[in-house]
Amino acid sequence: MDISTSANVVTIKGNIKTVSDYQEIKSAIDALVGVHSNIVVVIPDSISITSSVIGYFTKLVQKEKIDLSIKVGDPDLMELFDDLGLVSLFKVQKASL
Repeated sequence: MDISTSANVVTIKGNIKTVSDYQEIKSAIDALVGVHSNIVVVIPDSISITSSVIGYFTKLVQKEKIDLSIKVGDPDLMELFDDLGLVSLFKVQKASL
């Protein structure tokens, strides 16, 4: 997994599957939270996401009132967000990559 940031956009390339992936994502986004109230997460190719990352995103939106939106490239991950009922909470959209 590889993370890059540009302004308020965090791009996560590769599969999100380990605890260290969660820690990297949390660190990258935590660095932006103090500066931006609107954060866009782009996940172009991961087919899954860990529950810890979902929990962290939920905390950002519901407790910290961050305007989070997620752009997803893989249809399976899009379907997972839909199955979990998280599309509207995280403003999940299909990414035009």
